[in-house]
Amino acid sequence: MNVMLNKSRIKFLIFYLLFLSFMDCSVDGRYKEDVPIENVDITTSYQALEVNDEVTLKSDMALNNVPENLKIIKSASARYKVEDVKKATRKIKKIAQKYRAYISDLRFENNLYKKENRFTIKIPQEHFDAMMDSIGFIVELIEYENISTEDVTEEYIDIQTRLKTKIEVKALYESIMREKAKTIEEILQTEEKLRLIQEEIESAQGRLKYLTNKVSYSTIQIDLYETVEYTEEPERYSKTFVSKSKEGLSFGWAMVEGFVIGLTYFWPLVVLGVILIVVIRKKLKKKTQNI
Repeated sequence: MNVMLNKSRIKFLIFYLLFLSFMDCSVDGRYKEDVPIENVDITTSYQALEVNDEVTLKSDMALNNVPENLKIIKSASARYKVEDVKKATRKIKKIAQKYRAYISDLRFENNLYKKENRFTIKIPQEHFDAMMDSIGFIVELIEYENISTEDVTEEYIDIQTRLKTKIEVKALYESIMREKAKTIEEILQTEEKLRLIQEEIESAQGRLKYLTNKVSYSTIQIDLYETVEYTEEPERYSKTFVSKSKEGLSFGWAMVEGFVIGLTYFWPLVVLGVILIVVIRKKLKKKTQNI
């Protein structure tokens, strides 16, 4: 009896093991995918620009890259508070040189309350964001930053299409004038058509060039200011010894100039006076000799 039970148990175990093996094989057959897991290093390559006075700039890797097929005009206006306006301006100029930008205009103002410098930067569009981020390292306080974009892709493509069509029409009229225009009237009419088409082509080319320049170079208008301690304006300004001496010398020289210029105006009277004196002296000499 015990032998029978042992045999049945052994059969049950064998059957159970075979069942587990079958299930494992069926699972492996249904789905098996090896996904190798590797360590991925996230690295950001910053080509930081270093300025001599310890200004570190963000690189172009921080840009929001604009697709090449889009024509976007980017511009910005910003106002910043700085510790020293002149030093901050020098630093920004160095940054602009690194990014192939230039200062288009500049206006400096100094009064009893603050010093302020306003200027405009023209910068290649691919460096626009990097330039804005780099300026942030220099300033103390960002009063405001306004960035605007204008999508001119549709206008750009439309002008390109029209320009291509006009060039084809111009070529057609030129072939007509060469091959089919026989009379003077036909030639003149064709030349007039060519003149009008040429004007339209030049206008379209000019507009394309303008849009290309606006897209290629972005505009950044910057106001830098620093606060200064208020000092009351004096009611009177006392002149120094040096300034008084300069005024005295200039006044004396002005008198000499006036005298010389006066002589040039009245030279006939001077000559007449000299002649009268000479005549009178001669007469007096004759009288003395007769006596």
